[in-house]
Amino acid sequence: MSKLKRICIYPKDVQRLTGRSERYGRKLLQKIRKHFEKDQHQFVTIKEFSEYTGINEAEIEQYILD
Repeated sequence: MSKLKRICIYPKDVQRLTGRSERYGRKLLQKIRKHFEKDQHQFVTIKEFSEYTGINEAEIEQYILD
């Protein structure tokens, strides 16, 4: 049975990917929510993060730890 992968991205993940602070991650996720016209309570997916930043989804998934 394959392990389920998470589809949402969190500020700590952004920190691992960019090497920037967790606060930067929160701000970037806010910008992405605004770009995709999402409400504050809605999650940002790896696909949306990839589309916004131009980073390949496969590369992002390597840095997502569960």
